[in-house]
Amino acid sequence: MRWENLTDESEHSRAGTALFGADAVTTRTFDTPEFRGITFHEVRARSVLNRVPGASRMPFEWTVNPYRGCSHACVYCFARKTHSYLDLDTGIGFDTQIVVKVNAPEVLRRQLASRRWQGDHVAMGTNVDCYQRAEGRYRLMPGIISALTEHANPFSILTKGTLILRDLDLLVRAAEVTDIGISVSVGFLDPELWRTVEPGTPAPERRLDVVRALGEHGIGCGVLMAPVIPFLSDDPAQLRATVRAIAAAGATSVTPLVLHLRPGAREWFMAWLGQHHPHLVRRYERLYAEGAYAPKWYQRRITRQVHELAQEYGIGPTRPGLVRRIHPARPAEPPAAAEPTQLTLM
Repeated sequence: MRWENLTDESEHSRAGTALFGADAVTTRTFDTPEFRGITFHEVRARSVLNRVPGASRMPFEWTVNPYRGCSHACVYCFARKTHSYLDLDTGIGFDTQIVVKVNAPEVLRRQLASRRWQGDHVAMGTNVDCYQRAEGRYRLMPGIISALTEHANPFSILTKGTLILRDLDLLVRAAEVTDIGISVSVGFLDPELWRTVEPGTPAPERRLDVVRALGEHGIGCGVLMAPVIPFLSDDPAQLRATVRAIAAAGATSVTPLVLHLRPGAREWFMAWLGQHHPHLVRRYERLYAEGAYAPKWYQRRITRQVHELAQEYGIGPTRPGLVRRIHPARPAEPPAAAEPTQLTLM
């Protein structure tokens, strides 16, 4: 692999710097239960503001991703493909080989202070989850949020992690000086499906607790209902139960996104499907025969059902009793004339 000279803890080596703008890599492992089996590659990045290709089709143009790889281990995560750029495995390697940009807050503060920076919206959690397990040790997000707050720079966060509540005070402070958006990803409630398809994430109910806690502190939080997994979480009764729970948590919006399977994620997901639900393999091959996305008729059906349920349960920006101090992040729906674009599903 391109990091063939990586050595043990505290040893440094030159690596494929062009790939992630880093000068050196330090490899670490920690013998604690929450990090057992995970290897961290600490890098010092030269830049952390990333311009989004094809930004005209997205609701944001710039992102900050302090981590690459994700211990959430969601079998469908489309970011898996990015690990192949480092010659790392897109399966178990994506789940256990985590790149950490240890100087991300300092670099971001410097870039935000540049005369060339125009103060555009910055999105986080669009590639891998910035509140994954590693954040509990590296604590990069407090510095990142503080840097954005100091410059009154608008930003949004999408997460499956409950650790975001650690930074609640920082988020409230940021909302006093700029527009920010928080969205939590909850695609379904089924406990058995969650344990196998999102094994490293907090339970869906715990994520909805995050939505509830943010709302109790006056912070509006939307829910990205993603992914809706064909034949496993798309039954009308399942959709109703999920939307009802999202409404009960006080979400300000709900945005459904159907599972999509890009190269890298597709192979890993189909292997999982063959192991856990072999009777569905042929149905998936037919449904996704045209590419990474489910057919538009299927996407529209799910979107219509969820929107009707959201209306029934009163989900919306004027929900009674919710004081909106932060504008919820609301991902754009796929453009009608082009292949759909979806946000990262962490």
